[in-house]
Amino acid sequence: MSGAGDIHFPCRYVDGTFTIAIDIGGSLAKVVFSPIDSHSLKFYTIETERIQKFVKLLHSIIDEYNGGLYDNVRIVATGGGAYKFYDLLTKEFPKVRGIKTLDEMQCLIKGLDAFIHEIPDEVFTYSDQDGAKDVRLPPEDSTQTYPYILVNIGSGVSILKVDAPSTFTRVGGSSLGGGTLWGLLSLITGAQTYDQMLDWTREGDNANVDMLVGDIYGSDYGKIGLKSSNIASSFGKVFQNRRNSISRPNSSGLNNSHGHTAGPHTTSHADIESRNKRFKNPDICKSLLYAISNNIGQIAYLQAKVH
Repeated sequence: MSGAGDIHFPCRYVDGTFTIAIDIGGSLAKVVFSPIDSHSLKFYTIETERIQKFVKLLHSIIDEYNGGLYDNVRIVATGGGAYKFYDLLTKEFPKVRGIKTLDEMQCLIKGLDAFIHEIPDEVFTYSDQDGAKDVRLPPEDSTQTYPYILVNIGSGVSILKVDAPSTFTRVGGSSLGGGTLWGLLSLITGAQTYDQMLDWTREGDNANVDMLVGDIYGSDYGKIGLKSSNIASSFGKVFQNRRNSISRPNSSGLNNSHGHTAGPHTTSHADIESRNKRFKNPDICKSLLYAISNNIGQIAYLQAKVH
């Protein structure tokens, strides 16, 4: 389980109702709530596959922040899991005031509009040259905010064109999203939790795994605007290393697990073990994070150009 920093937010506490909002996606289950009269939002996430642990988290929130009382609790749920696990929620929380399911995309846009107009310092631009810069947006009733492209990165990716608070169209998306990142890293690195992958990502250096422009040209390729640090090929050094190992065949004739000698077009267990010693999990995590993120960013950019 992981938590994020609290956000100060002027909440409306109607009739003493303690509202818990949950979003159960394909990879992560998220919860946000505001303890009554606190005017702050608290956030927690747990892997969806640990749904029972998520249910226990909801019970603990009610115990800690609402004195263990259920009759004034309202649960608002969105995401695919809001429907998939609806029966589980009603079974676990029979005494709450109500459990309501809401459309995921409408919740997404309404929540983003709240962040844009009501939460200070939440909107910024970013560039390699200038870094992050805060952006001041017009008041909530202004139409100057629209239209905008909303890129929703979950297990997969949906790209929406938002023309007004309740007017939007899905213009594209990708199956290569957070679920792809998590799935591949689980296979490659053996990471057991989402938090472990994120920790490795912070520690890693993708330059040890990716082939950079500087690795090919020795410096920047200024003629077409490429820095030496730009990624030319994600995981390119893994392939390069594999080619080098093929050019130096194993003279001991080690066999793979099926009793066949590893040839130039196969990979033996010995090859894999040797490779894994050269490439560290944090570096692999950082490389794949950049690969997935850059792909999403490019698709989003092209959709913005089209629309």
